[in-house]
Amino acid sequence: MRKGCILMHISSLPSEYGIGKMGRHAFEFVDFLKKSGIRCWQILPLSPTSYGDSPYQSFSVNAGNPYFIDFEILEGDGLLEEHEYKGIIWESSPDKVDYSIIYDRCFDVLRVAYSRFRPSKFPAYKKFCDKNKSWLDEYALFMALKFKNDGKPWYEWEKSISMHKPKAVTEAKKELKKDIGFYKFIQFEFSRQWTELKRYANDAGIEIIGDIPIYCALDSVEAWASPKLFQFDKNRRPIAVAGCPPDDFSPTGQLWGNPLYNWDYHKKTGYEWWINRIGCAAELYDIVRIDHFRGFESYYAIPYGNEDATVGEWQKGPNYELFRLAEEKLGKLNIIAEDLGFITPEVRELLDKSGYPGMKVLQFGFSDGENEHLPHNFNTTNCYAYTGTHDNETLIGWAETSSAKSVKFAKRYLNVSKKKGIPMGIVRAAWASVAQTAVAQMQDFLESGKEGRMNTPSTLGSNWQFRTSSEDFTPELAKKIKRLNKLYNR
Repeated sequence: MRKGCILMHISSLPSEYGIGKMGRHAFEFVDFLKKSGIRCWQILPLSPTSYGDSPYQSFSVNAGNPYFIDFEILEGDGLLEEHEYKGIIWESSPDKVDYSIIYDRCFDVLRVAYSRFRPSKFPAYKKFCDKNKSWLDEYALFMALKFKNDGKPWYEWEKSISMHKPKAVTEAKKELKKDIGFYKFIQFEFSRQWTELKRYANDAGIEIIGDIPIYCALDSVEAWASPKLFQFDKNRRPIAVAGCPPDDFSPTGQLWGNPLYNWDYHKKTGYEWWINRIGCAAELYDIVRIDHFRGFESYYAIPYGNEDATVGEWQKGPNYELFRLAEEKLGKLNIIAEDLGFITPEVRELLDKSGYPGMKVLQFGFSDGENEHLPHNFNTTNCYAYTGTHDNETLIGWAETSSAKSVKFAKRYLNVSKKKGIPMGIVRAAWASVAQTAVAQMQDFLESGKEGRMNTPSTLGSNWQFRTSSEDFTPELAKKIKRLNKLYNR
């Protein structure tokens, strides 16, 4: 079945509380998608955000973001009273997420809710804790320790606990029992609310496409509690970190700073940790997009401590073996491979072996007629055609900031006479393509300019802030999108 998809993160949903949540506005957005004839809703990672507010740099690969927990649902469960969250100022601007305000105030409200929480009244709580014990206990302890240490990263804690010494861990569990309970409660509430929202979307005929980063953050529970997973030295410092080599767009490359995996160790365990991670994601979402998929074939390793990515080397990853074993254990996986960047014949071979659909991004295509991201060069229906990703400009922003040569080519290719016709022309080209699924950011249907850009890679301070309002999702817009889907049989 040919499908249309809208890409918009939970954080961008309408909300009176500074950031999108999994409450009534999320359910209303699902209704809007259904009226629009959209079959898939793609979001970014649901993980808790850390320094820089990026969902791709998280304290845990398994936990959910507390910011998305809906206060009104908690009130309905008798855990909050209206005045305890409605009288608070949650934003500095109605069109941007102010993460500093959310960070300062969200947990205070959730602690009030936790003070009224009685596990005996919620039978599903024990079942949730038992099912997720493999990651939940360690995560809750990690977050309790972060709170105790004023948010400092684990490698700046007192040495015995930063090195995860058994005696120090046992003492911390006793000392921080109440806070550990609080962070377990947060994850229980997140899971309850997410499960209800996903069920509602699925009942409406809409699949959820989730996103998992290939790497863990250095300041994460995984790096703290499971150092064997990574290329660490005896002091638990990275030997090398992740990034991308220099190219035409970035002369010094991209230094991401994530610790790299010790793939020899993973292989000895039968890739157990990764298989469990993929299994959890497959439960959370209907389709899983794996970011930086090429890193499973080979990855760029930058010596730890370097200030940029100019010096590094390519090292081999697990390749197809990981996914072969994952499918043996979990069954056929519904995965999208983010196959962008420096793609070699070996990466293409991995993609072919896995059978997973890759990505085409039309914004990358307007150079010449041979560009693989242009629809006439799609050599398979087994791909996802994106007008642009969360890392790209909005389409209006692209038309305004691209080179005169690219804009001229785009106008010729899309058969539009003016620059202002380019954005919708790109959408139509994606929807008309042979790709099994066509994807556009919500910003592009809302005709947002460059101020609506979600993320500019390798920058800090102004990303992940895009928000919508209830007034954006009009019946007229739903009809417009539905006509597009009908025209191109999506």
